[in-house]
Amino acid sequence: MKAVSTAENLAREQSENPAREQRLRDLRELLQQLERVVVAFSGGVDSALLAWLAKDTLGSKAMAVTAVSPSLASVERQHCQELARQWGLRWLEVFTQEQKDERYLRNDTQRCAYCREFLMEAVKPIAQAEQAEILLGITLDDLGDHRPGIEASRQRGALFPFVEAGIAKAEVRSISRELGLPTWSKPASPCLASRVPYGTPVSVEVLSKVERAEAVLSQLGFCERRVRHYGDIARIEIPADQLSALLAVREQIIQAFKAVGYRYATVDLEGLRSGNLNPQPPTQPPERPSDPSEMPHE
Repeated sequence: MKAVSTAENLAREQSENPAREQRLRDLRELLQQLERVVVAFSGGVDSALLAWLAKDTLGSKAMAVTAVSPSLASVERQHCQELARQWGLRWLEVFTQEQKDERYLRNDTQRCAYCREFLMEAVKPIAQAEQAEILLGITLDDLGDHRPGIEASRQRGALFPFVEAGIAKAEVRSISRELGLPTWSKPASPCLASRVPYGTPVSVEVLSKVERAEAVLSQLGFCERRVRHYGDIARIEIPADQLSALLAVREQIIQAFKAVGYRYATVDLEGLRSGNLNPQPPTQPPERPSDPSEMPHE
């Protein structure tokens, strides 16, 4: 599906959803007010729409930058390259150094914040040279999840145009589809470090194992997938309605995962749940009765 130009998409943006149409107009107006922008571009549906709209609205005053590190799967890096070429983006790669930070490597619940520190550190000199603002494709939905990287980015000057325009992830996909962007149906693909449970150290070796295991699943036709890393155990997550298809090729998966370095390949019967390794809010203990006579008897 080919993306349409500014002139062509004006009519397409007159959708059946007037509220969404207004939010998209607000987003374009915000980009125009910023005048010059640098978009952190991972190739996912959110940053792809933002990069495309920035270029479509501002032309050469918009730039896209992709952060490259061991936590970015090589297929995602190639996807960024291809989109930049197709869309004529002003595009650069920067190499981030979070793998040299002990805070990041120990993988506590603030890992994403440390990663965003390195992202901003790498992108900021480019933005300064461009006299531009740094934009991230954060949506309204992201504000309700465990995302310490959002605050770390905000503190370092990043702006979130989708949030300012009131745009949620479902609308990002709808708008992308209306504009003819091939990313509208792209499955979410967070960084490889998100497959490692908090408290388990992150290393290049671990990220490589996860990447190779997920590539096996992709080659077998499972585009929406996660391989969660538990030492020599790989826990596979795919949509629940695809579990029977997975079991049909289990022997291939077992052999391939052993070749990658896992001793066991297991399947999560609950299916794919994005962000399920994030910390859960603590359960509230039952309220203590103020009257001792109300205490239960054992």
